[in-house]
Amino acid sequence: MNDLLILIALAVAPCIIIALFIYWRDKFDKEPFSLLVGSFFGGIASVVPAYFLSRGLEDIVLGGQSVNNFEIAIDAFICVAFAEEISKYFFLRFIAYPNKSFNEPFDGITYSVMVGMGFAMIENLLYVLGNNGNGIEVALLRMFTAIPAHAVFAVIMGYFVGLAKHSEHKAGYLFVGVLAAVLAHGFYDYFLFVQNIPFMYVGAATSLLFGLYLAFRAIKQHQKASPFVAKETNGDDTKITDSETGF
Repeated sequence: MNDLLILIALAVAPCIIIALFIYWRDKFDKEPFSLLVGSFFGGIASVVPAYFLSRGLEDIVLGGQSVNNFEIAIDAFICVAFAEEISKYFFLRFIAYPNKSFNEPFDGITYSVMVGMGFAMIENLLYVLGNNGNGIEVALLRMFTAIPAHAVFAVIMGYFVGLAKHSEHKAGYLFVGVLAAVLAHGFYDYFLFVQNIPFMYVGAATSLLFGLYLAFRAIKQHQKASPFVAKETNGDDTKITDSETGF
């Protein structure tokens, strides 16, 4: 029983810590707890459509298996990355995005990460509890790989969703947000799916580190772009334009 609790804690804790970190980075206008929790549970719920969509795409596009590098890429980018990211986007778009509390660009990152960490927590629990005898090793490995990767995908998507909420080019930014998250996710998974060990580790690590760089840059950019920065510094209600939010 104690071992099971340890495994659950190791699987859940990284997701909660990342969610809290992003909440802490939202310095100027804290989001309502109910909407944050709702987004997190939306991420948990997104596991279900992601699973069925992924299995369906594998059957339709690949016939249930991938045998060469091209098919591995299809599996990584379409059957896995697209299925998971579009499922998370659906809950982000229809739970948090329409809410009046979504009132600054950084909120896109905040809510996207809540959804992403809800998804990542369930996925992590399945991996950790499903590895008989190796659960702790799997949990520790994923703590520094898969969980930060899901956070990166969420930040990238949330960056563009935040731009969409405060721009006249909403559809374009929403499309780019999903596409960018799918590409980041797909590259990461592709390197993991190939059977060449050195290539797998170097490629996955490189894509993750580059993604982390982009994610932290996106966080800083949206913090600077917050209209509440102007209100705190000089009391002006400054409107943020597209030209001020370069990624």
